[in-house]
Amino acid sequence: MYIAAYAPYGAEGIIIRVEADIRRGIPGIDITGLAEGAVREARERVRAAFRNSGYTFPADRILINLAPAGVRKEGASLDLPIAVSVMAAAGLAPAPDKLMVLGELELSGRLRPVRGILAATAAGLKAGIQDFIVPAENAGEAAILAKGRFFAAATLGETVHALLVKAETGRLPENSFDTDQDGGYAPGAFDENPGDFSEVRGQARYKRALEIAAAGGHNLLVFGPPGAGKTMLARRIPSIMPLLEPEEAVEVTRLHSLAGQLSVGPCACSAGNSLEKGGLIRRPPFRSPHHSASVEGILGGGRSVRPGEITLAHWGVLFLDEAPEFKAPVLQSLREPLEDKVVTIVRAEGPVRLPADFQLILAANNCPCGRLGGGKPGSAHDCFCTPEEIRRYWRKIGAALLDRVELRVAAISPDPDRLGGVREEPSAAVADRVLKALEIQKKRFKDTGLRRNSRMSPSHIDNFCPLTAGAKEAFTVAAARLGLSGRAYHGILRVARTIADLDGKDSLEAVHILEAVEHRRMGDDPYDIFSLSE
Repeated sequence: MYIAAYAPYGAEGIIIRVEADIRRGIPGIDITGLAEGAVREARERVRAAFRNSGYTFPADRILINLAPAGVRKEGASLDLPIAVSVMAAAGLAPAPDKLMVLGELELSGRLRPVRGILAATAAGLKAGIQDFIVPAENAGEAAILAKGRFFAAATLGETVHALLVKAETGRLPENSFDTDQDGGYAPGAFDENPGDFSEVRGQARYKRALEIAAAGGHNLLVFGPPGAGKTMLARRIPSIMPLLEPEEAVEVTRLHSLAGQLSVGPCACSAGNSLEKGGLIRRPPFRSPHHSASVEGILGGGRSVRPGEITLAHWGVLFLDEAPEFKAPVLQSLREPLEDKVVTIVRAEGPVRLPADFQLILAANNCPCGRLGGGKPGSAHDCFCTPEEIRRYWRKIGAALLDRVELRVAAISPDPDRLGGVREEPSAAVADRVLKALEIQKKRFKDTGLRRNSRMSPSHIDNFCPLTAGAKEAFTVAAARLGLSGRAYHGILRVARTIADLDGKDSLEAVHILEAVEHRRMGDDPYDIFSLSE
């Protein structure tokens, strides 16, 4: 007899078999199976929870085995499985079959929420587990996949009651609240408001670049003096991005659950009120780590591998504000995930693969002091950085990473004389164009496994990027005179494909190529490529 439990690890986690054996000997509890600190301390929490819940703890020698024994177990989510396995071995509760139990115990016998509930239910259902017992505060996560196949317990006593009901009736008792995802369950009701494009005056070219980035999933670099609106606009890109598809929302929510990033709270009552907290993440994630973040914090890692920022930005945006202030190893570590859409972390137990299909937005000042280009020469706002300091500042980003950024735009300090009475376009209008472009891509990439134009391989580009005669001429001249790399060559075609989708055109025209070249050349006039000297 064993109790199924779950240990978060990497992107999938591990199902743990908790076994208990009671034999004669000096009273005590031994835990085997590479149990770390919090798991070993469960011995005392379980003993106190028994007593304070009105149960007699066995006065014998108890051996708890956590299998597979070769994997380290961390965290307190094994408290309740250990308690239930001891109860079943002592005859205090029925021995459950095909049941997964999760939860941390307080000394009083109450259950505390744990991370990874959604991932645990997904792994359990895949392994053939039929029922789940979870803490009441994790009910919102369990309801996403398990729906009517779980019981949310608030105490150890309620857990024992659920086991007795299951042994008698063959199924867990009904929850006292509505867990119907299509009824009282309101996924995404608590996503933060990202703001609106209309709140930012000017920056038409920057807004256009964000629109193209949102429509095609392209990477973007914005640079300019402090206060120009770089960060303010970047943080509003979620307002023009469509909601995630249902299967994408489940995947993103599962990854955030593994990382312990979800709020927890009780489910809605039967009156149909929405969840207090939790639920599916429907808006594409927007992650903005501080520039002091470590490589492990960005890529993921730790003794028990946990998702990093690039995995939490899966199918969303990773925004690095003040990008040159990040450590050079952090910036350069993004190069492989941007290409592979996955990050592989190697440990002694074996490699762990974490999904990382994200788009990158970098924001930077023009120079270390930020004054370059922000005022007239000789004024109080003149830049005092030396050329070497400026080169060192930008060298952190590096040509290899910058070559993977298809869109580059300059944010210019706003001119108050030109902003009076200007009515800015709201995010809803931009989002409508983005959605139409994404619908075109969805039809184009049906059965190909692609989601966005930015994911097209060279073979896909050949199939999906037909050029008019004028576009071929413009592209040929640009490629020859600008000295484009192979990656830049394909990047321009991907961006041009997105621009054509926004225009509702099947073929790429010269204007689409020229606008893509404009963004590739950091905002320079694209038409001057025809007048460059040989």
